[in-house]
Amino acid sequence: MTDKKKSFNIRSILIVLIILCSSSFSSCTSEKEWVSIFNGKDLTGWTIKIKGYPLGENFGNTMRVEDGLLKIRYDGYGPELNDRFGTVYYNRELKDYRLKVEYRFVGETAPGAPEWGYRDSGIQFHGQPPSSQKLDQAFPACLEYNFHGGNGTDDRPLGAACTNSMFIEYKGEKNTTTCIPAEVLKTFHGDQWVTAEIDIKDGIITHYVNGEEILSYSNPTYNPEKEIAKMLMIDGDTKVTGGYVSLQSNSHPIDFRKIELLEY
Repeated sequence: MTDKKKSFNIRSILIVLIILCSSSFSSCTSEKEWVSIFNGKDLTGWTIKIKGYPLGENFGNTMRVEDGLLKIRYDGYGPELNDRFGTVYYNRELKDYRLKVEYRFVGETAPGAPEWGYRDSGIQFHGQPPSSQKLDQAFPACLEYNFHGGNGTDDRPLGAACTNSMFIEYKGEKNTTTCIPAEVLKTFHGDQWVTAEIDIKDGIITHYVNGEEILSYSNPTYNPEKEIAKMLMIDGDTKVTGGYVSLQSNSHPIDFRKIELLEY
């Protein structure tokens, strides 16, 4: 083969590689891969916090692993839920990443649950450290990808961005309501599995459901008027660049079968 042909072939290969890298980040960066952070056997790597109980106490066996699923149940709560909302935290602080969760709602809402608790849960992220959550604090300071499940008839879209002790920017403006609904409205009825994803990179946060983008916003900041937010701020800086991921225990039984993480 002549030097000219060799040079042409090398250039052609390089061009193909560049195209592949542009279209698929993971195909060119082997160290950036999806990792399962739920082992399907137990809650190794996770910490439970239920309102009114010390960190790590799994009151009522609320969070349990059975049949390869992380299940959240309320059969140990007696006749009333009594606002004993909970959280199960992944034990490591995260910054830029993509998180993928497969979940489904099952069964009936816990007795004594608030009206909004019907088929309601969510992924909490950019959350405060588990050790800093107070004994009677229902939910961490965080952002949330909200899960809703349909009732079989009415539209009840999932994917809203909700804030607790924080602000976000949506379409260039700071939010004035607790939750911003998804732009693409999707309702899932019954016990079907749903795949929810959050992509976080350089201050831009995007929600996906079953691979489709449904909402994007940016620049989370702490709300300095909130006591918990003030505790988390360093030298008065309100910018939020990372935090802890957790799953909500609200009022309705829910299963998780895959929880996967890709860090940038």
